[in-house]
Amino acid sequence: MSRLTGPRLKIMRSLGVDLPGLSRKTIEARPTPPGQHGMKATRRRKSDYGVKLQEKQKLRFNYGLTERQMRRLIIEARKGSEPTGDNFLQLLERRLDNVIFRAGFAPSVISARQLVTHGHVILNGRSVNIPSIRVKLADEISLKVTSLKIPLVIETLAKPVLDRPDWLQWDAADKRIKVARLPDADQVPFPIDVQQVVEYYSNRI
Repeated sequence: MSRLTGPRLKIMRSLGVDLPGLSRKTIEARPTPPGQHGMKATRRRKSDYGVKLQEKQKLRFNYGLTERQMRRLIIEARKGSEPTGDNFLQLLERRLDNVIFRAGFAPSVISARQLVTHGHVILNGRSVNIPSIRVKLADEISLKVTSLKIPLVIETLAKPVLDRPDWLQWDAADKRIKVARLPDADQVPFPIDVQQVVEYYSNRI
């Protein structure tokens, strides 16, 4: 499991984009790059490699994955009948930790991963603790009754970081999510040029 201990806002400022899965904070107040001269610096035109790396890093940090996990997913995405980039984004969105975040149970993917690993999540009536589980059509996801009383969960359910996507059907009475359909590639909650990511890995795997 990937564990990020550094300053998350600094990462987003470096990439020049808000990553809701990484942090509920935004770079709106400080959009400039981090560093001593960040306020005066202008973003230089990146090389082709720099653009590809930046797009890849957006996905890696938002979903909290290691480089090895990213490589495994891109290899799997290549095997599908749909374009590799679309398959890749769908695989990322279908991860259980991301679904817990998108459902509004946690303020970030990192927090959602903790809920999963600590045994708070119920998938189709069974307790699970593996964040990388990939949800399928008609899967039902919820938290244990006692877990719904966790202050962070209560706070996030009252004010989710993002609107719930339409591929997740929310049952407000039971506080339960059902996978109504598989996600589209364009439902990633930040701007991404996934073709640059595909090209980044084209000569590395």
